[in-house]
Amino acid sequence: MIEARHFILMAMMLPLLGCPGKGSGHENTKAEATMSEDSTYRIVVTSGAFKEGEMIPSKFTCDGPDISPPLSWAAPPELTKSLAIIADDPDAPMGTWVHWVIFNIPANKRGLEESVPPSDSLPDGSRQGKNDFRKYGYGGPCPPGGTHRYYFKLYALDTMLALRPGCSSSELLKAMDGHIVGRGVLMGKYSH
Repeated sequence: MIEARHFILMAMMLPLLGCPGKGSGHENTKAEATMSEDSTYRIVVTSGAFKEGEMIPSKFTCDGPDISPPLSWAAPPELTKSLAIIADDPDAPMGTWVHWVIFNIPANKRGLEESVPPSDSLPDGSRQGKNDFRKYGYGGPCPPGGTHRYYFKLYALDTMLALRPGCSSSELLKAMDGHIVGRGVLMGKYSH
């Protein structure tokens, strides 16, 4: 009876112990990658138009003039040579919908004013990609139904990017790979 109990206890503990030699260390690599991303310098991103998790005013959506909201951020790390922003909606029915792609923002800037012009390049040297509306610059929230979340993701980079204006968010993400030294995010919501 005692042996049977020990056997059952050991059988229950085996999955917790794991099997040595399995996985060839890939699990550790994945954990290190997550830790590395989590340890990236965090930059606080805010807006004078809405607070984290609050509703985005219609002025900055397809129900209004559809202009970009004002954004501000704290100082990035010293290594920063440029900044980039990708704004997207992960709740879109066809998958994540990209609303804004802007990069090569000067490292000394601490924000963007309301209503950034929808051009390929800006006077300060910033370049804009094309959003999923196939236009340069910002395209505001325009959800087909329900309340969607909109993420304004800021990236601090240790380089200027040799990307052409009009690039996609995936091209920007690929070019930024290995160059991100800081990041921040601001999330707002919107529904018609």
